[in-house]
Amino acid sequence: MSDEKSLEPEASLPPEPLPAGTTPPGEVVPENPVLESTSEPALESAADELASEPSAPETVEYASLPLHPELHASIARLGYVKATPIQSAVIPVALQGKDVIGQAQTGTGKTAAFLIPFLNRWREDVHPGPQAIILAPTRELVAQVAEEGKKLAPSPKCKIVPIYGGAGMRSQVDALRAGCAVVVGSPGRVLDHLSRGTLKLDQVWYAVLDEADRMLDIGFRPDIEKILRKCPSDRQTLLMSATMSATVLRLVHRYMVEPTHLSMTPTTLTVDRIRQSFFTVDESRKFELLVRVILRERPRQCIIFCQRKKSSDRLHRDLSRIFESVAVMHGDLAQSQRERIMKRFRTRHIRCLIATDVVSRGIDVSGISHIFNYDLPDDLENYVHRIGRTGRMGKDGIAISFVRPDQGKQLTSIEASINRLISEDRIPGYVAFDRPPDAPAPASPPPPPAPRFGGRGRRYSKRI
Repeated sequence: MSDEKSLEPEASLPPEPLPAGTTPPGEVVPENPVLESTSEPALESAADELASEPSAPETVEYASLPLHPELHASIARLGYVKATPIQSAVIPVALQGKDVIGQAQTGTGKTAAFLIPFLNRWREDVHPGPQAIILAPTRELVAQVAEEGKKLAPSPKCKIVPIYGGAGMRSQVDALRAGCAVVVGSPGRVLDHLSRGTLKLDQVWYAVLDEADRMLDIGFRPDIEKILRKCPSDRQTLLMSATMSATVLRLVHRYMVEPTHLSMTPTTLTVDRIRQSFFTVDESRKFELLVRVILRERPRQCIIFCQRKKSSDRLHRDLSRIFESVAVMHGDLAQSQRERIMKRFRTRHIRCLIATDVVSRGIDVSGISHIFNYDLPDDLENYVHRIGRTGRMGKDGIAISFVRPDQGKQLTSIEASINRLISEDRIPGYVAFDRPPDAPAPASPPPPPAPRFGGRGRRYSKRI
């Protein structure tokens, strides 16, 4: 912004009264023996009940929201006019100071949904230490959230500092010592700074757990709990998650106060605007098939997912010999290199990005037209998150999976989880897999069997 004045306080906001049963600011939240004795089946039942009724709020225009003029100006400068469904649901409730669970799929605008309520209440503070802490599972997502926050910030004095592993500790320490309003970090690096004394959370009144399900899946629960216990208990807490499992619900019960649950997640885990298909292919013919499919599809931008770092490096080497603007990204690359690659991908200097699941959660680029599952994921949730990289913000997308003849059960499980039969695709005149030596060549291809979701023992022997 050209106007560098900070937002003036409204007389200084009085602290909100502590809810009954909470501890004073800065004190450790005690263990909850009643919650700890709650059985997993009971928690899973409660999670199912929470997620059973998706909310369907009317979308609102940002101009109608009761935000400060400086924040309205930042939003308008970014070209945001109409809020997405998750933003329309979360922002009005969070502006009231309530704890919120925002449940929505990736690519729906969750980042602005939790940033805007904080930025509207932010005031320049003389106290050291951040006023907000935002936790995210990956380096890329941390960087993405911080970048979005900097764009939305109503004043240059509203400093936002990203902290994550793989980046220089000294520059992060210097940024924290210089003072900031928001810290966005991965749980491991946040704990590292807390243990060194370079970060204190005693002034935090706003905490966000972004992609909470993913953080818990990869084992961050102990770290998250340690961090939340360092924050004052009268804070406002927002939790964003694509799914609502018993593990997530346990965290909700322990660290949130009467949260409002707002679900934008459809009852079936699928993205209706994404056209999904698969090719049956032998492992040895995947690369040749990929080249043919890319030439046929001519993707505007695409991500090609591999299961392992070595195979992604090998694919990058081979694909770069045929196509220009190809890059690879995985956990072994230096953070500075990953950031350069993501910057070039966002500016469309990279057309094909080869990636592993470890880094996929931080990829949020609106122009991706195609997703290629070069290797089928082992985890069903990873399939949904992979294809969710396309079809962002209501746009159409295409997801193509390569399935080996022995992966019929995996394909069946994916179809059952999304409640949809994925159509088989072929390149005319190209044979991507060999029939068993003793199998007679069929006179004509048999018709595909009708889907039987939930059935046992279904095989794809007649299809692949």
